Amino acid sequence: MARARFRFYQRLNDFLPPARRGHEFECECARRATVKHMIEALGVPHTEVELVLVNGQPAGFGQVLADADRVAVYPGFEALDVSALAPLREPLPGRPSFVADVHLGGLARQLRMAGFDTVWENNLDDAEIAQISIAQGRIVLTRDRELLKRREIIHGCYVRALRPAEQAQEIFTRLDLGASARPFTLCLHCNEPLREVTKEEVLARLPPRTSLHYQRFCTCDRCQRVFWQGPHWRRMLDLLGVWSAAAVAGEESAASGRSGGDSG
Repeated sequence: MARARFRFYQRLNDFLPPARRGHEFECECARRATVKHMIEALGVPHTEVELVLVNGQPAGFGQVLADADRVAVYPGFEALDVSALAPLREPLPGRPSFVADVHLGGLARQLRMAGFDTVWENNLDDAEIAQISIAQGRIVLTRDRELLKRREIIHGCYVRALRPAEQAQEIFTRLDLGASARPFTLCLHCNEPLREVTKEEVLARLPPRTSLHYQRFCTCDRCQRVFWQGPHWRRMLDLLGVWSAAAVAGEESAASGRSGGDSG
């Protein structure tokens, strides 16, 4: 039975027991264990991994480990594309879309507010989430690492933050979403496109006095909710600015960290 040495870098250490974080450790491998099998057996979902080096050379998830192999495992690099070295998965085409697990309803609303197509229902089980992800080419968002270990899931993000606004900022930074945001184009409740309408079309559905203060409106044809550019709209626009600024700062910090050496 082979024994290999493993080293996980940066945020991947969060998935390891404290004794294995930040340094190389030796581990016994199952017979003909692959890179993917061992990474997940050690607790790290494959969706969190962007680059694997075996004995200093790029390796795919399917490579079988041999005795005395040294395995270095890296997360995604915010400002550096390493996919050409050894692509671990096919890239998603076009603009990112998401499916969030049942515990991330608040995050789903925040992403919809930013204009990102995000499927969320409070009764989806893991198998349904995986099926939606594959069938519709969506990135799975979850705080359940076991969900991300499902074989059929190709693209996913483990969400570390606990509050929706902080979760959204985390996803904005990790996936560099700032440039592709389209605020207030989707219904926060239904995930359907919003349609601009005249005041007269929705007058009967407006709260008292709203029509006196606002002139521009849009509606969701599915749930019939009406939206206008009130204080809530301005607060959310400010929040989008914060997320985008944080994403840029995160990229600059990552670039600075790389120029200064390995941060482990």
